[in-house]
Amino acid sequence: MSSIPQTTGNGNSVSDFATKFIKRFHVGKLLFQCNAGKEKGIPVMDIFRYLFCMMFSDRSIYMQMKTGTFGETFSKNTIYRFLNDTRINWQRFTTLLSAGIICHFMKPLTNEKRRDVFIVDDSLFDRSRSKKVEMLARVFDHCSMKYKSGFRMLTLGWSDGNSFVPVRHCLLSAAEDKNLLCGGKQYDGRSLAGRRRRQSRRKATDVMVELLHSAQCAGITARYVLFDSWFSAPKTMIALKNQEHLDTIAMVKKSKTKYLYNSEKLNVKEIYSRNKKRRGRSRYLLSVFVDVGKDGESIPARLVYVRNKGNRKDWLVLISTDTQLSEEEIIRIYGKRWDIEVFFKACKSYLNLVKEYRGISYDAMNAHVAIVFSRYMMLSVAQRENEDDRTICELCFCLLDEMEDITFSRAMCIILDALMDAVMEYFHITEAQLEEFTSSFIHRLPQYMQEALGRGNLLHDSILWA
Repeated sequence: MSSIPQTTGNGNSVSDFATKFIKRFHVGKLLFQCNAGKEKGIPVMDIFRYLFCMMFSDRSIYMQMKTGTFGETFSKNTIYRFLNDTRINWQRFTTLLSAGIICHFMKPLTNEKRRDVFIVDDSLFDRSRSKKVEMLARVFDHCSMKYKSGFRMLTLGWSDGNSFVPVRHCLLSAAEDKNLLCGGKQYDGRSLAGRRRRQSRRKATDVMVELLHSAQCAGITARYVLFDSWFSAPKTMIALKNQEHLDTIAMVKKSKTKYLYNSEKLNVKEIYSRNKKRRGRSRYLLSVFVDVGKDGESIPARLVYVRNKGNRKDWLVLISTDTQLSEEEIIRIYGKRWDIEVFFKACKSYLNLVKEYRGISYDAMNAHVAIVFSRYMMLSVAQRENEDDRTICELCFCLLDEMEDITFSRAMCIILDALMDAVMEYFHITEAQLEEFTSSFIHRLPQYMQEALGRGNLLHDSILWA
């Protein structure tokens, strides 16, 4: 991330890396596919590029106009019309952009044996100081344990363990009318704006299945879905297994939810109390096979009880619908879920997710979230290119192999030269005897060492100084 320059000559200039990112992944073409094209007037890409790079200028639109540094050919009203456009499908835009990054950039760098995952979680989109924001709801914040005004930003991401890419999002309002603080505009239910508002009033678990279905339709694949205990309902896991053909690894609540264990319906506490726990420093305390059932459907699963690091006397429960996975693998794969927490922190603290746009339009807020997600995708690409040498090109593999061979051969030659010098000094042998001794010594070496020393018929030239 440090390789991306903040700005060039002045605050309105677009960074070189951002421009290359936009061209490399055909952002303009994707915007056109999502109904953001124009036949005349200000090009859409000019407006998007300005909003995309505004974070790197360290000044808002208001401050740029106040200080006279706003040098664009369009006005602020053009920007607001672009953000408020109800026809642009911003959810589809982030999905298509992430699909291009994952399938054409991340996947070739990821080993086929690596277990890539989908990660689902929600975070508070805080609008506490607002009163007239469209679809504003009363949302419970699990960090402060208080109710706040805002939205639940349900997010679907993809991770290979090294890089995280946001795929799709939904700003969830209140499912119940009593928690809805401000209503929304009336649109035809068949239109994009109407469907977007209707989706925001649905349950998070149902919307999560829709997001995963859309991601797979766009060509994004993963082996597992990870989420915490707020989404681990039996109905959700069964839907993911039967409809989307995805296995789940999730945290389970210590609730009254029953699982079929040894022909009995028991909750996780009852199962824990009826089994003998593992002693010592084992990574898990207990592992059992159960059946997860709801509405006449059931699937097999494995429950893994692990010790709570925050409280050694307490325990946590993980569930996996892939019963072939070992307990250690379930624990290791679930650890990748933390990537989405880092993503939320970066978006809120560094990418101006909450503070940059303070409008009241629900469509504009979705547009702003999509632009912030695009910024994070750019940073993910930059981070991967900085850390993974395989992103240079195919020539990098050849150069690295060649450098290793040269280094090994040269090191062996130095060792043999020192050895021959010592033999000549202490034993006072002739050059013919030294050559005979050298040949006998090399033939006793392993085959790969002989090949490295004999490459290019330079064996004796490398060793003998004559």
